[in-house]
Amino acid sequence: MKLKTIEIEGVTYAETESGMPVYVDDDGKTTTYDSVAMHASIRNLNHESKTQREAKEALETQIKAFEDIDPEAARKALETIKNMDGKKLIDTGEVERLKKEITDSFQKKLDDSNTENESLRSQYSSEKLNSAFASSDYIKEKLAVPSDMAQATFAKHFVFKDGKINPVDVNGNPIYSDSNPGDVATFDEALEKIVKQYPHRDSILKGSGHNGSGAEPPGAGGKRTITRKQFEGLSPTEQHKFATSSEVSITD
Repeated sequence: MKLKTIEIEGVTYAETESGMPVYVDDDGKTTTYDSVAMHASIRNLNHESKTQREAKEALETQIKAFEDIDPEAARKALETIKNMDGKKLIDTGEVERLKKEITDSFQKKLDDSNTENESLRSQYSSEKLNSAFASSDYIKEKLAVPSDMAQATFAKHFVFKDGKINPVDVNGNPIYSDSNPGDVATFDEALEKIVKQYPHRDSILKGSGHNGSGAEPPGAGGKRTITRKQFEGLSPTEQHKFATSSEVSITD
């Protein structure tokens, strides 16, 4: 399309119609254009083009943030979230089920830990008690039976608490020291008091050289002796201990 012109006295002018230039297309059809309106339209088109271009660039920037996301996986995740409606969870009891699973799991770990700790405490207390009886001077000097026999009989009077051995009487009350009033008795001091209350004490105390004193002094071979009558006065457990011991002999 080109501008239609006319020549007047050798000068070429643009042909106008109603004050607007006339254009001719390739088929010879003429058209007039309002230049002001055309320029305004062009400005509008340019502005619209700029706006669309900026919007496109902003959209491309936003899309880059999601370029590593699998669309199908994202769709499934959104569908899952949509289905996880709070009311549905409560209605179906799913929340309570999840809470119970978490609680049960935690409780099992706690129970396992408590069981392990209790086992360790029991093992430690047994070792401490074994050591106390094995190293007791009172047993070595005053009793005619070995420490394991004394432990089998009197261990129930010693409880392990707060990291130490605590002596108790038949009623479970603490045994206090005579030499240090107000303090709990030491192991040997408490054991001596316990033995004094023992009905068969004469059968386990070392002899003092007169009748009725209990077990006799060591005989040949270093063995301690106990009479048949003294033996029969013992409890079944103590009788078994004496009968199977290589350090004690029974005499008629």
